[in-house]
Amino acid sequence: MKAGCSQLKPAVLILVFNLCFYGSYQVTDLQVCELCSGAVLNGTAVGRFCSSSAGRIEGRCCLRNDNTSDPELIIGLDLSNCLLTHVEDLQRASTAVMIDLSLNPIVNISDSAFQGFIELNYMILPEDIFCPGGNTSWEKVEVKEGNRFCEGQKDTCNQTGQLSMNCPENSLCAPYGPSFFECSCADAYHGYKCLREGEFPLLQVFAPLGASTFVISLLLWLTQRRKAEPL
Repeated sequence: MKAGCSQLKPAVLILVFNLCFYGSYQVTDLQVCELCSGAVLNGTAVGRFCSSSAGRIEGRCCLRNDNTSDPELIIGLDLSNCLLTHVEDLQRASTAVMIDLSLNPIVNISDSAFQGFIELNYMILPEDIFCPGGNTSWEKVEVKEGNRFCEGQKDTCNQTGQLSMNCPENSLCAPYGPSFFECSCADAYHGYKCLREGEFPLLQVFAPLGASTFVISLLLWLTQRRKAEPL
């Protein structure tokens, strides 16, 4: 929602943000890059993609390598030949553009495994594993050399031209991964099913939460400091 937010001064927004998330920020966890041994090789699909994108190799991941974005933003993930039988939680790589899961004895992929992967545009899977969301969720599906290639994720909201009807009135449809979509309130609407019109009371909602979070963080810090003091 944009309504309401734009009415608050930037300093107030920064204060609220710091109060709510003080002490809780953590660097992106890259454990997904270590799901199996080895590193992305230059001659692989992800390796070539990483090179053409001027990325940086970190284990089985390709990270965006520039000074204007998150230095640990995963844009490529190569988990090929990792003896994976199930694919359930790769959410740490939800920003990936390319994922290679080929050469794995996969027997099952969770329906929600790629929910939120809105940037995903190219996948390589074992031949007997279907593309996430089915063929209708991709511009091109091809089987060759024992692999299934899924290319060009479709915008689910525009597939039929009517899908936005599944969102409540006063809301907008947005893609949220292969075959998934999400609804967000249009400007000037908020609340349950976007039925409330007017500015969202951001300060009234988050200020008390931020204050309580700050107090709890302070008490925890004082407790830890007392324990650290010599008797």
